[in-house]
Amino acid sequence: MDETQSLQDQFAPRLACFGCGPANDKGLQIKSFVKGDKVVARFQPLPHHQAYEGMVNGGIIGTLLDCHMNWAAAWHLMTRNELESPPCTVTARYSVEFKTPTPCDQTLDLIAWVVESSDRKAVINATLGYADEVTVLGEGTFVSVNPGHPAWHRW
Repeated sequence: MDETQSLQDQFAPRLACFGCGPANDKGLQIKSFVKGDKVVARFQPLPHHQAYEGMVNGGIIGTLLDCHMNWAAAWHLMTRNELESPPCTVTARYSVEFKTPTPCDQTLDLIAWVVESSDRKAVINATLGYADEVTVLGEGTFVSVNPGHPAWHRW
């Protein structure tokens, strides 16, 4: 694994996902990196990501956390199952808890980690915030899919 490249660029360069697809030039294009037992990303919101003056839209925040946690799950399942590339994973469920508004004028830090897993499933916790302030908590369950699922071999 190349630790200088994001998981998305390394394993899914043709992915068109709005949140994390390198091939979607109109998307958020988040870049997730493995750092020890966590997966981290940084994101700079733009003015068109606002919900109201100066604050990031909740749907954008949900997308950032969903995609980032999904990559944390895919990476974990790849490592756990000793695979050469991440399995195609999808969101089974996720939740977002907004602690305080998230400002658009700050670079956001996303941190995700595994709290539970099996061969095909990973439960992930995450935070989103800036500097030392956590503004949002995330939790999700992600599962690898089998042939025949629409997401099979999406990357």
